[in-house]
Amino acid sequence: MSGGGEITSDDVDQYTQQLLEARGAKPGKLIQLMEAEVRKLCNATRMIVLSQPALLELEAPLKICGDIHGQYHDLLRLFEYGGFPPESNYLFLGDYVDRGKQSLETICLLMCYKVKYPENFFLLRGNHECASITRIYGFYDECKRRYNIKLWKTFCDSFNCFPVAAVVDEKILCMHGGLSPEITSMDQIKRIVRPTDVPDTGLLCDLLWADPEKDITGWAENDRGVSFVFGPDVVQSFLRKHDMDLICRAHQVVEDGCVILNAFINFALLYLVVTTGRRSTSLNRLHLSAYLTALEGTLSLSLSYTTRTQEPTSYRTVPIYIYHIQLPDTNFSQSGS
Repeated sequence: MSGGGEITSDDVDQYTQQLLEARGAKPGKLIQLMEAEVRKLCNATRMIVLSQPALLELEAPLKICGDIHGQYHDLLRLFEYGGFPPESNYLFLGDYVDRGKQSLETICLLMCYKVKYPENFFLLRGNHECASITRIYGFYDECKRRYNIKLWKTFCDSFNCFPVAAVVDEKILCMHGGLSPEITSMDQIKRIVRPTDVPDTGLLCDLLWADPEKDITGWAENDRGVSFVFGPDVVQSFLRKHDMDLICRAHQVVEDGCVILNAFINFALLYLVVTTGRRSTSLNRLHLSAYLTALEGTLSLSLSYTTRTQEPTSYRTVPIYIYHIQLPDTNFSQSGS
């Protein structure tokens, strides 16, 4: 392991091994990397995400995951079920910190995998990857309590560089929040200059904050006081114009971990945890995400959650929806329920 300067592969392996010591331990076990190690990890992540575009262009198969919000034990359970990198490719949709009690372990492990597997592990920015939000909802206080304010600022500098959207196999648009009335071309997302804070209005704000609303037409004010809500007609118009099939996002709580809404997939991974920020030791469900597989010209999207069996480390998969999308056509049909 290097003593200073740039991070090495051995450094990342050592950090990861230490962070994974929480596996099998009682939920809430704290893992404390040295401040210098965390700073190196943040700086390495910052350099890597800046070397990649603001709008990622990805290929299936990969697993798409919603909000984690500092629930480190549940993140470990997710990897235990879905496969620890590099066994599986991952796209996370943001909101890694705040609310939960172990935001530091959560974001550090995710950064370790990003640095170790930069072309197979991807982290989008959520609305909580922002200084003004983390200052209020817990991450600032956690950094101050366990390290110092200066390290919180280092994390925020990295967050300001994260990509803001991804397109999977040219057919599925992924972001944390939603669409924007300002989007006329996907090139607008590509041209977002980083590093940047999240503005109060505009394209970047909407990508991180906007919400779908099934009972409206067009655009309306958002009850959050930030960005907009938009109706099914906006989604369908966008998909037709850009020759896409689905929009996949996080940001809101939904029953059963996901919902299919007028070609709009709304994920909220570990949704009980997302809403409350409480420890989840009493939960008997572990809600997972989407599994995308490209095979013989068909993009298959399988949504499922896992439910724990009587054996604490055993799970069974319960399918919710399966979509088959013919590529490059835009038609898709639902099978399963």
